[in-house]
Amino acid sequence: MTDQTTASAPRRARPKVMTLTPRAAERVRSIMASKGPEVAGLKIGVKKGGCAGMEYTMTWADSAGKFDEVIEQDGARVIIDPQAVLYLLGTEMDYKTDKLSATFVFNNPNQTSACGCGESVNLVPAKAETVGD
Repeated sequence: MTDQTTASAPRRARPKVMTLTPRAAERVRSIMASKGPEVAGLKIGVKKGGCAGMEYTMTWADSAGKFDEVIEQDGARVIIDPQAVLYLLGTEMDYKTDKLSATFVFNNPNQTSACGCGESVNLVPAKAETVGD
């Protein structure tokens, strides 16, 4: 008899669904601290709506679901709804302030257009990478 061992190929690193700028991480961390320990993180998703077709959603979550993606960066915790992952792959979340407003901004490579007011966007799912032999 021969002893056969099978070596498994090393797993490819999973791409980060989203990154936060230092300003966004600071703002999420600050708000989480003011909400208390019952808040598990800022949950981000997408839904159909608006004149461009889709809208980003943000709510405070008390826990992460089994299939949620959890991003922890600089003390901030963002929870990504599993149905939004393909629409958010590669997105950078920023926090911007100006004289009249302060808001989170999503720099999303999957966004093809936005409405004039900026409240809704047109998103396409991220394309699967082809893996060479």
